[in-house]
Amino acid sequence: MNLLDRLIHPDERVAIFIDGANLYSAAKGLNVDIDYRKLLEVFKGHGRLVRAYYYTALVEDQDFSPIRPLVDWLDYNGYTLVTKPAKEYIDANGRRRFKGDMDVELAVDLLQAAAFIDHAFLFSGDGDFVAAIEAVQRKGMRVSVVSTIKSTPPMASDDIRRAADNFIDLADLVTLIGRPPREKSETSYEYADDEDR
Repeated sequence: MNLLDRLIHPDERVAIFIDGANLYSAAKGLNVDIDYRKLLEVFKGHGRLVRAYYYTALVEDQDFSPIRPLVDWLDYNGYTLVTKPAKEYIDANGRRRFKGDMDVELAVDLLQAAAFIDHAFLFSGDGDFVAAIEAVQRKGMRVSVVSTIKSTPPMASDDIRRAADNFIDLADLVTLIGRPPREKSETSYEYADDEDR
């Protein structure tokens, strides 16, 4: 019996909400890559998976975006993509960086899902989601948060861990949804990580 067998009732309607930048940082902190095909298959084998959302900002006006292959693959393979254009800025070291905060979009979708979902799995350690988690819990939805405290620094805020019905360390799911990291490839990408934990 794996961890998800204990957390998901076979009749539960389940949805996955993936904060792309946050999950990328957590996986990078653990030195693993997420196998999104396996992730979907694992959750389809538990409960009744209604929807799998993936949230990310995209850099516009580039001939090639390093995240584009992943986004295209997810879009054609069972994920609901929620995107918006990333904003460009120059960091303190003078480097060109991009940021795109998807918190509002994810929180709104989580609130709307409370009408048809029993159990949400939120792949993010961002404490900004606490109010949304508490709101859907009041409507009867259970929320399990997937992030990590085993990386340096930890990716999951104490607030979100307290608010969640269950906290699952991403490190404990690696055997189910991970794969060894690849060398830099065409699907490697960097997110600007400007969010507070």
